Amino acid sequence: MKQQIIRANNINKDLSAFLKSLNYNGLFVLCDEITYTNCFHKIQTIPEIKTAKKCIILAGDENKKIESLSKVWQFLSENRANRKSVMINLGGGMLTDLGGFAASTFKRGIRFINIPTTLLGAVDAAVGGKTGINFNGLKNEIGTFAPAMAVFIYSEFFETLDTSNLLSGYAEMIKHSLLNSSPNLNAVLSFDLENIDYKQLNRLLFESVLIKEQIVKEDPTEQGIRKALNLGHTFGHAFESFSYELNKPILHGYAVAWGMICELYLSFIKLNFDKNDLIKVTRFIKGNYGKFPLECEQYSRLYELMQHDKKNESEEINFTLLKSVGDIVINQTASKQEIEEALDFYREY
Repeated sequence: MKQQIIRANNINKDLSAFLKSLNYNGLFVLCDEITYTNCFHKIQTIPEIKTAKKCIILAGDENKKIESLSKVWQFLSENRANRKSVMINLGGGMLTDLGGFAASTFKRGIRFINIPTTLLGAVDAAVGGKTGINFNGLKNEIGTFAPAMAVFIYSEFFETLDTSNLLSGYAEMIKHSLLNSSPNLNAVLSFDLENIDYKQLNRLLFESVLIKEQIVKEDPTEQGIRKALNLGHTFGHAFESFSYELNKPILHGYAVAWGMICELYLSFIKLNFDKNDLIKVTRFIKGNYGKFPLECEQYSRLYELMQHDKKNESEEINFTLLKSVGDIVINQTASKQEIEEALDFYREY
């Protein structure tokens, strides 16, 4: 199924027009408790939404689990959803990941629409067709490739985000710019995150989404170049999982930002990635995101978590690295010594 990316100027008008164009039997809306309180009112007056059945689950990544998934399946079953039904996922990345997985597996798959309400959800989770839940303490351990029929990008949702959640989403925009070009990277790194111009942010966001969409079109099931989108995520997922073990959870985008520092350092020592670009990105990330409090004796646990990363295809840990900005090299490996050297750079620079 081809995924439509819709840059909405008026969410009521644009969503209503899209729903009117569909032939469906039963409309369902999935929210978490926070997005239901803060965001649902923006679409609740749409005639089609007034008659839709609503399911509300607990918020937070700790609820991206099989119990929440089961609740959504139960809701769809009790309300007689069928293969001609449509579900709208209104929320951040956790909600669109879980909702997409629920829709893609119920009755062997029903159509769904993603309306991301966070910057991270818009630039990352809602686009590209990856769905899933966390399992056994591991991030996105179970899931499917199933694209939403449409993703609505509506910047008005992002104006209510606090700084941390805005930064979390912006990390994925940094990643996309690294995969694309030096001019794009410079535009992203020069954006003033302390005095946000939302119109400018919306332009940068849409460019970022299109970079991801083009990569996904070339490789929808991650057999090749789509692995480029994992830049920063091997270290990042380890940081994120470890933070939960410490009961000090960090936001996904922060983990990816710190992961990018480590993986750009690997790119520098293994593929001659430009040192000036490494320093420039590292300074921007450290200046805006701070750093994860890490001690040398914790390296071994991070290494173990990386060994469990679902991107690994053998006993070796798999990375996406860069020869230069926009010059991507997938399926790279690194020794434990090189990984620890990258962690040293992360801690000490």
